[in-house]
Amino acid sequence: MINKIMTIIITGGAGFIGSNFVFHMLKKYPDYRIICLDKLTYAGNLSTLAPVMENSNFRFVKADICDREAVYKLFEEENPDIVVNFAAESHVDRSIEDPGIFLQTNIMGTATLMNACRKYGIVRYHQVSTDEVYGDLPLDRPDLFFTEETPIHTSSPYSSSKAAADLLVLAYHRTYGLPVTISRCSNNYGPYHFPEKLIPLMIANALNDKPLPVYGEGLNVRDWLYVEDHCKAIDLIIHNGKIGEVYNIGGHNEMKNIDIVKIICKALGKLESLITYVSDRKGHDMRYAIDPTKIYNELGWRPETMFKDGIHKTIQWYLDNKEWWETIISGEYQNYYDKMYDI
Repeated sequence: MINKIMTIIITGGAGFIGSNFVFHMLKKYPDYRIICLDKLTYAGNLSTLAPVMENSNFRFVKADICDREAVYKLFEEENPDIVVNFAAESHVDRSIEDPGIFLQTNIMGTATLMNACRKYGIVRYHQVSTDEVYGDLPLDRPDLFFTEETPIHTSSPYSSSKAAADLLVLAYHRTYGLPVTISRCSNNYGPYHFPEKLIPLMIANALNDKPLPVYGEGLNVRDWLYVEDHCKAIDLIIHNGKIGEVYNIGGHNEMKNIDIVKIICKALGKLESLITYVSDRKGHDMRYAIDPTKIYNELGWRPETMFKDGIHKTIQWYLDNKEWWETIISGEYQNYYDKMYDI
């Protein structure tokens, strides 16, 4: 068990889940030093971190996890105890259009981080992965769930790159003795979710009375996990999880895509006629469902937020923070770094 004051590098901390994890850690552990390393690609938004930029125990560093020189320099400066790697290219549609950047960031970037961990020494390297490495489950078998023993069976360049990274992490543990853990989570939702993803896209489009594009017939099922619950799970894993282990983090909140869109329409008082069915995604997985029994038995974690509650909290957050997502949609958010640092 880790219980001393720590210095933690959080890569991809300007993204959706990473930023929520930064907030969680700074609030729960005010004495910890939290370093955010982020390249600020299209999915990274520095303005998200504005509430903590003045915190004396927080530091932001703009760099690519593939940049060995920058990564090693940061390790020398900060001497981290723990590294939590959220940094990843993560949008399946983008991976289908351009697989190369996914292989570079998700595999080679992971290797660069772990090489730095080997060189400078750490207490724990944690890899944030995805349930998509398991492939999908049939819609007519609701009794089936992904466990940590489910074979890897990927469907997209994105999930393949994440699976490769997972295997590399476990290989570094076996070959070099690197103290690692991996978590594989179901679909997250909540505050600061990038507007390209299903739930925030539907909220933003509905508010603007724009078409709500739904793949195929919208029958694909996802297990939805409120982002705060995910952050609490990772917190438990990096402090108390067993080295060398994989932990599945699931919400027990399975929903069809079309039902989520209809919930959003109803909550916002919009007509379902806005729903527009579009050609299905190539290799589209039908159902994801995680069995989180292991993390419950070993660490006592279970999801606290039911979907019916989490979705309304999320919708309200987007109503209360229109400027945040409207700036993203307009593209202006990518200029925030330059404004912040007067470049």
